[in-house]
Amino acid sequence: MTDSLTSSPVSDIETPPLVAERLADAPIVDAFIDAIFGPGRFVKTAERLREGNTPIPGLSFVCWRGNDLIGCVRQWPVLIGGAPVVFLGPFGVEPGQRSLGLGAKLITRAVLAAQAAGHGAILLVGDQPYFGPLGFEVVPPGRISLPGPVDPRRVLWRALKPGGIDGLTGAVTKP
Repeated sequence: MTDSLTSSPVSDIETPPLVAERLADAPIVDAFIDAIFGPGRFVKTAERLREGNTPIPGLSFVCWRGNDLIGCVRQWPVLIGGAPVVFLGPFGVEPGQRSLGLGAKLITRAVLAAQAAGHGAILLVGDQPYFGPLGFEVVPPGRISLPGPVDPRRVLWRALKPGGIDGLTGAVTKP
């Protein structure tokens, strides 16, 4: 993997196109995410920010191989201390397609779309070894608070423009 969004972090294996999730895709994407993460995802703190919220149109992506969904990433509107931020996740890749770079491509596409749309920052809960090379860093302790328990080492963010994370502090809430 690489930390450059302009360099491909993937092998030479051809990936089907990543396209914006459509409203009609939602039930299929929901079932795909349920199959990958199981019912345990509903108890996670990140889910509190998605319940009753709607993914941001044009910032959530899917990857189809024929009629089969093989990957997805969603992004949601949240606030940090009242300031709008994009919340990334969940993202998932069909088990047979893992370790081929599709996950990194999905994250990169989502980051570029949020940046192009003028957003200042992306927040996520995930593993630093995976997301670090994609430009994400651990949120400094005490800067933000999520609506439930979470390992602070897994709370990551990325500025999408100069100063994009400067001054962000406080509770993370739904808009």
